[in-house]
Amino acid sequence: MAGASPVRVVLADDEAMIRAGVRAILATDPGIEVVAEAGDGHAAVELVRAHRPRVALLDIRMPRLDGLAAAAEIRRVVPETATIMLTTFGEDDHVARALGHGANGFLLKAGDPRELIAGVHAVADGGAYLSPKVARRVIELGAGRLARRPVARDRTAGLTEREREVLALVGAGLSNAEIARRLHLVEGTVKSYLTSIFTRLDVRNRVQAAILAYEAGLVDG
Repeated sequence: MAGASPVRVVLADDEAMIRAGVRAILATDPGIEVVAEAGDGHAAVELVRAHRPRVALLDIRMPRLDGLAAAAEIRRVVPETATIMLTTFGEDDHVARALGHGANGFLLKAGDPRELIAGVHAVADGGAYLSPKVARRVIELGAGRLARRPVARDRTAGLTEREREVLALVGAGLSNAEIARRLHLVEGTVKSYLTSIFTRLDVRNRVQAAILAYEAGLVDG
C-alpha cells in the first residue's frame, strides 16, 4: 500500500549466516525493514526495548537467553511486539513449549522463503502464523496436545460451514486479508468469524486454532 510504513523487525540468531539469509529474504519485500540484529537472546530483548519493532524473529536456541525466554521477556517489557520463533525439525519439544507460552508464529529455517515473509506480515497484522510443515510435525508427534482427530472433529462439528472454511484457511497459513480475498469477504468480517471460532473452540490464539484445523482434517497435507 502506497505510503504505508514498513513492518519493523528485530532479528536474532546466533549464527551469522542464518541471520544473513533471513535478512536477504526479508529485504525482497519493501514492506519489511530489519532495524537491528542480535546474536543472543539477551541482546535481542535489549534491541526490542530500544527499537520497539512490530515483530521479533527469534531463534529458539541462543546463548545467554534462549528464544523462548527472550520471547517471554519481550512480551513482558514490550507487549506490542509480536514474536516469531525460528525452528528446525530437531526442536519439536521447544515448539511444544512455545505453543504453551503464546508465541505468535513458528517458521522453519529451511522452509519456503515465502512463508517467512507471509509470517512476518501475518503477526504484524495482529494474527499469528504457523508454518504448515511445523503444524504437521507438531501433530505427528502429539506435541500440541490439543486433541486427537476424533475429538478435534467433535469440537469443530458445531461450527457453521463458513466458520469451518475460515478455520481451514487459518490452518493453511493465510492471513486475514488473504482469507477475505479467498472468501470474498471484508477483513472485519473475517476477524468477527475468528473471534467466534476461538470462543467456540476454546483456543487462545490463531496458532492453536491452526493446529486444531490440522487435527480435524480440515487442511490438506
